[in-house]
Amino acid sequence: MTATPNDELIKNYLKDNNFSDAAKRLFELQYNDWPMLNAGYKSLKTVKSKSFQFNGYKIKAQFNAGRITSTSAKVDPKSVSERKCFLCTENLPAEQKGILYNSKYIILCNPFPIFPTHFTLTYKEHSPQKIIDTFSDMLDLSKDLSKYYSVIYNGPRCGASAPDHLHFQAGNKFFMPIDDEFHQIKNEYGKVIYENDDLSFYAVDDGIRKFVSIESLDKELVVNSFNKFYKTYSKLMNEEQEPMLNLISFYEEDYGWRVIIFLRAKHRPAIFFAEDESKMLVSPAAIDLGGVCVFPREEDFNRITKEMIADIFKEVFVDAEKLDSLVRKFSLD
Repeated sequence: MTATPNDELIKNYLKDNNFSDAAKRLFELQYNDWPMLNAGYKSLKTVKSKSFQFNGYKIKAQFNAGRITSTSAKVDPKSVSERKCFLCTENLPAEQKGILYNSKYIILCNPFPIFPTHFTLTYKEHSPQKIIDTFSDMLDLSKDLSKYYSVIYNGPRCGASAPDHLHFQAGNKFFMPIDDEFHQIKNEYGKVIYENDDLSFYAVDDGIRKFVSIESLDKELVVNSFNKFYKTYSKLMNEEQEPMLNLISFYEEDYGWRVIIFLRAKHRPAIFFAEDESKMLVSPAAIDLGGVCVFPREEDFNRITKEMIADIFKEVFVDAEKLDSLVRKFSLD
């Protein structure tokens, strides 16, 4: 197990189960003491961004050279089996410190950031990326880190650069445009799957993204709704393994959880694999789908357009027919 910094502030925060401020303090210490993290955040200061306005929401493009390894990662079973797991504690850099969460997860600073403050929340044991058994943990993490951060999950076949090791990520609230725009998008493009005073369950097609959302103050209701959805979605996609999805869990004390489940058809668009000048290194995962689309090559960032982003998103999401079928089947179950 990687060591927690010997810091009185962190100790006091943890006594009060204040994981948000403990994580914030961890970042401050690691930024000063760990050269690799410091270099990652210096690189983050050089990122370029531009924004594209759609009807009621925006998608930002970000040139972030520090994400080249993650974006281009080979995640096929053979490649994964041939490399050391970079999330296992024995393979972490000696300078990397962490905070133990609920005896199961380790909160680590991510040295290849997208968020202004970016964490990886790794499972202590080497266990495959899998949401159905750990969704409740994601809700706990997003609640306990909610003072500053939201939590994301990338499925093993749609964005996780370590599909062999269970992990979530956390980053600053309201960094992703969808954090601010969610209700406007839901009201404009959403369709009620189920709604009462305690639970809101919607299906959304905003023109380029397809997702479902679950909102409730009651954790048990959120978990039960997700489990039911997962079963229906798996059957619809004819999947024995985890169906393709990305999640964002956002918690506010007055309103509870808001979970967005992006419904995926493909891991990467065709242009990722192109062998001519049309090639573009883009591999959409939760942060991209939340409205910050990362391009680690400057030439790709320079030529990306609103129309190209729309085409990329439409290609990697399920189609409208699948979403409608999901709504029908879920409503009948």
